[in-house]
This record gives sequence, C-alpha cells and structure tokens, in this order.
Amino acid sequence: MEYRRLGRSGLLVSSLGLGTNNFGSKLDEAGARAVLERAIELGVTFIDTSDSYSRGVSETLVGRITAPHRQDLVLATKFSSPMGDAQWQRGTSRRWMHQAVEGSLRRLQTDVIDLYQVHFPDPLTPIEETLCGLDDLVSAGKVRYVGLSNFAPWQLVDAAWVARTEHLARPIAIQNELSLLRADTARELVPAARATGMGIIPYHPIESGFLTGKYRAGQPPADGRILGTPREKTMLTPANFERLDRWTGFAQERGRSLLELAFGWLLSFPEMGPVIASASTAEQVAANGAAADWRLDAGEMAAVAKLG
Repeated sequence: MEYRRLGRSGLLVSSLGLGTNNFGSKLDEAGARAVLERAIELGVTFIDTSDSYSRGVSETLVGRITAPHRQDLVLATKFSSPMGDAQWQRGTSRRWMHQAVEGSLRRLQTDVIDLYQVHFPDPLTPIEETLCGLDDLVSAGKVRYVGLSNFAPWQLVDAAWVARTEHLARPIAIQNELSLLRADTARELVPAARATGMGIIPYHPIESGFLTGKYRAGQPPADGRILGTPREKTMLTPANFERLDRWTGFAQERGRSLLELAFGWLLSFPEMGPVIASASTAEQVAANGAAADWRLDAGEMAAVAKLG
C-alpha cells in the first residue's frame, strides 16, 4: 500500500480509502466487520463515513469495529446532510455543526475526528460562518483537520480564500465524485485543488461497476447496480461503451485490467489523496487493493486523455 500526504498538510493517508456508505444498509455488523478488517489487513488507513449514512448506523459500526485499531487509522466523517425531519437538523450553521460533531464523536467512539468534512455546500449559511465553526472545533481539539465535499471548483477556491484571509483552519481536502468517465471534471478540479493546496479525495472511482468491465453493450449483467436506476439511461450509452472498449484495449496492451486503469489514472495525479472505494465483501476489498498499484507516466496520461 502506498501512503501519501493529503494536500499540503502533514496528514499521511493510504492511497486507497474504504467507503462505508453500505454499512447499516446493505451490510450488517458481521458483513461490515469482514470488509473493514480485510481493509486494515491490506494497509488501508483512511476510513470514510458520514453521519447521514443510514442515519448514524454506519458511524456506529465503524466506531465499534475500529476501536482496537484507532491509533493506526484516519477516521473521516461528514456532516450537513439531513439527520432528522426538523429543518435545523441539517446544514452548516454553527449551531447545528456543534451538535452534529458531538453525535459523530459519540458514535465513532473517539475523542477526536481526524478529518471533518462539509458533506454538501449549504446555500443558506455564509461560508464564513461555516469555516468559523470548523475553526472552533479544531481549537477545541474535537477535530484535527477540516475538508469539503461536493463543492464546485469555484466554491472551494472561495472557501480557501476566506479561510486564509480570516486566519481560520484551512480545508485540506475536497472529496468529489471523480472517475475516468468524468475526466472533464478533473480539468477544473485538479488546478483548483493545486492552487489551494487541497488534496482530492475521489469517490465513485469505478462508477458502480461500470469501470470494472462487468458491463458489455447489449449484455447487461444480472446483478448490475446501475440497472433500473436513473443512471442506466445516462451511463449505459453507445458512446460510453465505445470509450470503455478503448480504455480496455489500452489497459490490455500494457498487461493491465480496466479496473487497474480506473484506479491508476486517478492515483497518477499528484493532487490525489485516497481513492474512496466501497465494498460489500472482503473479496472486493482485496480486488481493489490489488488494482491500486499502477501509476501512469506522462505519456500514458496523455494517451488516455485522447481516448476519452
């Protein structure tokens, strides 16, 4: 397992992160334990969750299972998504933030959260208030680092500027959906992250299995996660299958798989932090770990850009 600094911070993280959005929904405690313990065995240190995943159940399972390994792990969680029916049980106001962090600390069974992230921008709360609240949490010792998630490039630049000019704890990471299929997104996100010193934490790197090779034009798999969802019409298109064939050929010419290319392309950007990969079984964790060791050189990166 490779380890790298997250952005311009001193926080060392594994190049592969474990997403736990399945915990409490698709996976019960036994299933979550098998996945988490296999990830830890493989050297994964970055564990990603959110208070909103199964309304706190994911955090509870993560806290219970990781307790014996706490000092070796980087626990990252998020807030701002709805946690109740009341309008105030969401967002990034200082009032809700201070309540949300206490709930996360309790469920995660820890005294301090390594990386506390704003899950989604809150249009009703000024970014100054949000960043001041996060700075409070860092000063209080409840949070070590702060980050953003699902922010547009201009929003993360704005947040970084406010944090710098107001002398607040600066966000060290931006967690956004990013994959080979969304290379256009990287053209704006990567320069913005580089300019602000934030590391990128990409999620959905294999697009619900589309970038593993399990989907073929005219041959939908029986258990495909994309089937029957709104993404089926937008993702399973002739144009995307043509791109898939080009990427598969590129990888095979180099003795690699499409899955290896999906991870390798992301991890070849110096700005990338841990690539978040969810898993439902220990075997999937092992497959992701084995696929995350390819680093493309500049020529290969340019070639992949032309194929997309």
